[in-house]
Amino acid sequence: MSAVPRPEKPAGRFRRMLDRLSSSQEDLESEELREDAETAGCTRIGDCRDRQIVTVTGTLRTVTLRPRAGVPALEAELFDGSAALDVVWLGRRSIVGIEPGRRLIASGRISMSRGRRVLFNPKYELRPLGRE
Repeated sequence: MSAVPRPEKPAGRFRRMLDRLSSSQEDLESEELREDAETAGCTRIGDCRDRQIVTVTGTLRTVTLRPRAGVPALEAELFDGSAALDVVWLGRRSIVGIEPGRRLIASGRISMSRGRRVLFNPKYELRPLGRE
């Protein structure tokens, strides 16, 4: 007897509900962020390559002030459910609205630094707090 794979059919309402109940909170938030990036027409961070010009969206996980070569630099980690990206504003100690938990859209050229994706001095747009 040969096993013939059955074609995948879309999950029903009950199956989706069970999947949501059995998923962790982190999985649910990641899925929501991936859907948000898709609906906003942004590139998934996990798909970004070195030297590519992109527009990404996600939630800021951390925001820190870290000097780079003696110049103040505000660094934030942006997560979109697929991967994380460091966003760095050189010469800035703080930016109003840039805080952990805030959603934003950022545009610029990706670079790689120590194996991590980095976006230096991006154009950005703060997303509204709470549900849109």
